[in-house]
Amino acid sequence: MEPLVAELKQKIEDTLCPFGFEVYPFQVAWYNALLPPAFHLPLPGPTLAFLVLSTPAMFDRALKPFLQSHHLQPLTDPVDQCVAYHLGRVRGSFPELQIEVIADYEVHPNRRPKILAQTAAHVAGAAYYYQRQDVESDPWGTQHIAGVCIHPRFGGWFAIRGVVLLRGIEVPNLRPTKPLDCVPTRADRITLLERFNFHWRDWTYRDAVTPQERYSEEQKVYFSTPPAQRLALLGLPQPSEEPSSPSQELHFTTLLPKKPQNPRRGWLSPTVSPPTSPGP
Repeated sequence: MEPLVAELKQKIEDTLCPFGFEVYPFQVAWYNALLPPAFHLPLPGPTLAFLVLSTPAMFDRALKPFLQSHHLQPLTDPVDQCVAYHLGRVRGSFPELQIEVIADYEVHPNRRPKILAQTAAHVAGAAYYYQRQDVESDPWGTQHIAGVCIHPRFGGWFAIRGVVLLRGIEVPNLRPTKPLDCVPTRADRITLLERFNFHWRDWTYRDAVTPQERYSEEQKVYFSTPPAQRLALLGLPQPSEEPSSPSQELHFTTLLPKKPQNPRRGWLSPTVSPPTSPGP
């Protein structure tokens, strides 16, 4: 790795890794080469970028402290706001550089995604993006089959959070790092894609490889809860509600409730469609 890239990567890692994130460099050209022009990043090909993903440790190291911070409320989407806060700290670490941060969920006015996160993860060497085209003579006929990224150490127990673009920093000699093909056989790829597309609620697709670490049970409860109900799960007011006290503080040791606060609300929503990204 070039000295400049290694130096910048280390500084970003020093900012993010203690909070459960990982960082991977790539060239904009590698990303653009795999996509039609409508999805290209409008930057010179050698521009340096970094893919940021969260590991299972992010929940305890980043999200819980974020939730305890009074000045960071009111919250609408705790995880997205927590990630945005930490990605913003990256920008603050480089005041001399022109840095653009694109979160995985951001879209243009026409609803086109600003970044195809799984493609970025693949070209950065962070995780292998398994798609239908990776299965010879696939068995699915006319069915739509979404692809999914698998991390060599965490399997599916991770999430792609965004991309950091360093405008004006070009590294034409940066050598690509291929993602590890950790699901190499046709049979295992079929199993992975079928579990992801048809049985994603049971979490089994995430164990396509034996992970070093999985989400805790409280993380699974949180991410299984429909987004509109997550603030209530945490005991936080909805955006339209006023806190019961100006000094309200979130106290919890676990998100696992003894019983749902509202019996009409299930922990899992039967109407949720399979995600088009690895999910949280």
